[in-house]
Amino acid sequence: MKTKIRKTYNYIIRLVIIIATYYFVYKEIFCKKDLAEVFSLFKEIFSSEGFILQLLIVFLLMFINLGLESWKWKFLIKKIEHIPFFTSFQGVLTGISVSAFTPNRVGDYFGRVFILKKANHWEGILITIIGSMSQLITTILLGSIAVLIFIPEFFILPKYFYGYFYYGLFAVIIIVDILILLFYFNVSILTTLLQKFTRKKWNKFREHLNVFSVYSKKELLVILLISIFRYFIFSFQFYLLFRLFSVPIPIFYSFVLVSVIYFIMAIIPTITLAELGIRGSVSIYIIGLFFEKYSLLTNQINIGIFSASSTLWLINIILPAIIGTIFVYRLKFFRKI
Repeated sequence: MKTKIRKTYNYIIRLVIIIATYYFVYKEIFCKKDLAEVFSLFKEIFSSEGFILQLLIVFLLMFINLGLESWKWKFLIKKIEHIPFFTSFQGVLTGISVSAFTPNRVGDYFGRVFILKKANHWEGILITIIGSMSQLITTILLGSIAVLIFIPEFFILPKYFYGYFYYGLFAVIIIVDILILLFYFNVSILTTLLQKFTRKKWNKFREHLNVFSVYSKKELLVILLISIFRYFIFSFQFYLLFRLFSVPIPIFYSFVLVSVIYFIMAIIPTITLAELGIRGSVSIYIIGLFFEKYSLLTNQINIGIFSASSTLWLINIILPAIIGTIFVYRLKFFRKI
């Protein structure tokens, strides 16, 4: 591809990504009536004691979370290209920007790998999938355990049905969780399976599938532990925002119910920026069960729950997506050939 044409295409794609990201951000922030309530509540509690400090902690945790994800991706991608931490950080941010307007955040893979200078993009995408898989597995494992606490605590079922249903569910969840872990620590099986089911004429792509076999169990454990640490950061941010918006929920129940919310969100297909309405509705319903149990549920608490959920979404998704557009200009969709 000629240099001038290549540069033109790169420029056009970057511009499209930036425009699309800002369009969706504008649409979600300025065209949603629900967010007006959140900003209104912010004004009311801004001067309250400890507000600034708690909000700063939530922001700090956002950067720690992004740093951990950058470290994780740097650790994963070094198998095909050694990159500085800051380059990995930029890749994570551009991934969030591109994923903002794509279903189930699939744009994250492309946003990241096009920041690589030498590595094959297909291999980069497949490696990034391993990182996303570790985060999804963490959400499923901890979420399923939370479900086992959630059901007997917040649902009243007939004793007979409860016994058979609960212990059967308990057994199924434990078995499924073990199988998921076995699959994760033997992810190399994907190389064999995908090579078997892809067409032979795709020889070059079939070769790239070998990246699933280059990680040891120890390396996969490191990735999983980073994902678990990130998960607890998300959960603690949520708890701090509950406190900030006067939602009086104990930290234990906060972690349990938030884990159930994450579990539900993980299995609902969405466009990232369209998550706000779904996330808010799920959060109000799940967290609301705690307050219903103790006859404490009020409209003010519902607003607080939605505000906490929306603020977390703004801080962890919208803000990084906006920052990520700064680095989109570094993406190279077409290289010299």
